[in-house]
Amino acid sequence: MAETRSGAYKAFGLFEKKYGAKYPKATEFLVKDKAEMLAFYDFPAEHWTHIRTTNPIESLFATVRLRTHKTKNCGSRKTTLTMAFKLMKTAEENWRKLRGFKLLADVIKGVKFNDGVRDNETDQQDTKQVAEHQI
Repeated sequence: MAETRSGAYKAFGLFEKKYGAKYPKATEFLVKDKAEMLAFYDFPAEHWTHIRTTNPIESLFATVRLRTHKTKNCGSRKTTLTMAFKLMKTAEENWRKLRGFKLLADVIKGVKFNDGVRDNETDQQDTKQVAEHQI
């Protein structure tokens, strides 16, 4: 994985040259979604591993799918939904805390991050706005 967005674009270009002829359709889809695939560079670096993985979601759905399949026709729709909810709540208790969770407030406020690092221009503008409101 590249450390910066520009490095990722360079690596993406190399990938496209190397595999474009061999796998044209797959490469076409990847090129089409390049901006979305590299959007994690706009978030704090501590959040990157959480953004790039779908393991918690897949694990949760696998647990619910297994239980609902095993108990097929053993209850009403309401009992099945209740069981799925309880399974999800139980699975949620085992989730790890988000790395860099203190930065979530900045993300929600719209603070800009560039290559995983807080953008200083945004910080300076925010400081000016706070100072103007205090006057």
